[in-house]
Amino acid sequence: MEGLIVVAVFVVLVIVTLVLGVRIVPQGSKHVVQRLGKYHKTLGPGLNIIIPYIDSVAYKVTTKDIVLDIPSQEVITRDNAVIIANAVAYINIVSPEKAVYGVENYQIAIQNLVQTSLRSIIGEMDLDDALSSRDQIKAKLKSAISDDISDWGITMKTVEIQDINPSPTMQAAMEEQAAAERQRRATVTRADGEKAAAVLEADGRLEASKRDAKAKVVLAEASQMAIQKVSEAIGDNEIPVMYLIGEKYVDAIKRLSTSDNAKVVLLPAEIPTAIRGILSGAK
Repeated sequence: MEGLIVVAVFVVLVIVTLVLGVRIVPQGSKHVVQRLGKYHKTLGPGLNIIIPYIDSVAYKVTTKDIVLDIPSQEVITRDNAVIIANAVAYINIVSPEKAVYGVENYQIAIQNLVQTSLRSIIGEMDLDDALSSRDQIKAKLKSAISDDISDWGITMKTVEIQDINPSPTMQAAMEEQAAAERQRRATVTRADGEKAAAVLEADGRLEASKRDAKAKVVLAEASQMAIQKVSEAIGDNEIPVMYLIGEKYVDAIKRLSTSDNAKVVLLPAEIPTAIRGILSGAK
């Protein structure tokens, strides 16, 4: 009976020893082995053998790309504008032993490093440049972080700027500024239109005045020519002239008498006498 117990204990001990000595590492992972509390080696994917009771797996590290979400934070630009920015970083652990022994918590360390570098980079830029230069910020951020985390056996695959927007207060101020700028442009456009209309109207009046002046000159020249021809035709004989004047006068009186506003017609005394003289002379 006691022999069976000893055999059973021995079998259990062998099984436990084999379990402790055989390590199967899944694909995409690496195990960090310590020997008596000191780093010994790193196990790759597959079947691995270690010394039971002496070696132990202290850390299990993934070799897949790790996505780190960088929390949003307020950043002050060079022109004292407040913006809110966040990012996402993709890292890969190349040397697991450096990642676990080089820093207490590499994920928190990288998050803080990205946030600090992001504040520093944006702090050297104006608001307009910061909002429109994501690629430039991304390149500077990756360059600043890659050298630091390489000492931890970690490679920065890429870092992307997710959001970079003005703070609510700054956004409201920018909207007011944009509205004021649009109002200013509308006022300038309206003033330019009114100015152009006034110029066109003045040009029209000037052109009309020029044409009226030319018309008056033409009428004056026509009247002059008509008078000259009448004078040449009449010569020294005044009776035809008086007759024409009387005829024009009589026509004017007729038009006045047919007018709705005509009430009283005053005839100068010399006009009838002149007409009678013309008629008696004609006889």
